[in-house]
Amino acid sequence: MNIQPSKKMSLFVPAIFGDLKKHAKLQEQKGTELIDLSLGSPDIAPAETLRQKMSELTALSSSYGYTLTGIQTFNEAVCRYYKRVNNVELDPETEVVQTIGSQEGLVHLPVAFCDPGDVVLTTNPAYVAYDAGIHLAGATPYYMPLTKENQYLPDLTAIPEEIRQKAKLLILNLPGNPVPAMPSIAYFEEVVAFAKKYNIIVLHDAAYSEFYFKGDAPISFLATPGAKEVGLEINSLSKSFSLAGTRIAYIVGNAQLVGIMKQLKSNLDFGIFEPIQQVAALALDNAEQVTSVLRETFSVRHKTLMEGLTSIGWEVAPSDGGMFVWAKYPYDIKCIDFAYKAIEQTGVVMVPGTVFGTAGEGYMRLALVQPVEKLQEAVKRLSTIKL
Repeated sequence: MNIQPSKKMSLFVPAIFGDLKKHAKLQEQKGTELIDLSLGSPDIAPAETLRQKMSELTALSSSYGYTLTGIQTFNEAVCRYYKRVNNVELDPETEVVQTIGSQEGLVHLPVAFCDPGDVVLTTNPAYVAYDAGIHLAGATPYYMPLTKENQYLPDLTAIPEEIRQKAKLLILNLPGNPVPAMPSIAYFEEVVAFAKKYNIIVLHDAAYSEFYFKGDAPISFLATPGAKEVGLEINSLSKSFSLAGTRIAYIVGNAQLVGIMKQLKSNLDFGIFEPIQQVAALALDNAEQVTSVLRETFSVRHKTLMEGLTSIGWEVAPSDGGMFVWAKYPYDIKCIDFAYKAIEQTGVVMVPGTVFGTAGEGYMRLALVQPVEKLQEAVKRLSTIKL
């Protein structure tokens, strides 16, 4: 049988993560102790209260039916969370829709709003799911570079007028992955004005909104005056609540846009397992207690890795939040080759910057998913690399 993938599949290149893991495994078999800083999956278990609640609910025979559009308890918890944390009023009936983790929502959202040929404004570098969703919709990406000179924020003024007129969707991620730049209300006000002028839908990916290490929490896009008129915010419980494996997230904002996403979702799945939704609601209602513990831990890790890499000559993108460190290494070698060399010589597993876009050449993304002692050891090992 001659099996051929669709032409569209040529747009979905295999991720390098599997190859890196395989190479790391080979080195481990040779006796190298690995320090894996590649995957942004929290290494800290969820709060005991959440695990206990999950255990209780999964034992109930009534927990195993379809939930379809989601349970009201979850939607209301999202609204309470946004009111407490961001001072943003949301309607649980019309301004909240669940997604099976933020990845699923990010990939499917362009399908709901973009036709083939529509332009989507995204960043370079950017989280890989954005391109996947754009390609799935048949839309055309326009890449906004994230530069040191512009504090790693997309420069909307640099977008050509022709592109602005064609753009249908703008995707932002602040603090981001892989570059953890922080937003300001002034920047979001610029985004709202831009979106209104050119009739562009805004999607702000707020997956790391609880990962801030100085001062106040990152600003919700929806807290910006006029934001609900033009856009949406997607947030996940994966990072902020250590619930990555439960795959639960939500999109909130403009009621008409949320309604379109609900229509799409009704044709894709039958809802998330009810105990997961109940536990997520409990987490949101106790966010201040749950996230503060994680934030304290990740803050120390962030400082350790930032200062450590700087001390050995790496140029680290300044940040006060997020779950990653974005750093330029001091060697004249392609980042993919450097990633493999680092594994071979040090056992430290990192993600090469070009995974996230061409602007990532010369950079590595390092996840804060190891204890401080391991991060210190990683820096020590990286200082010994010989090329």
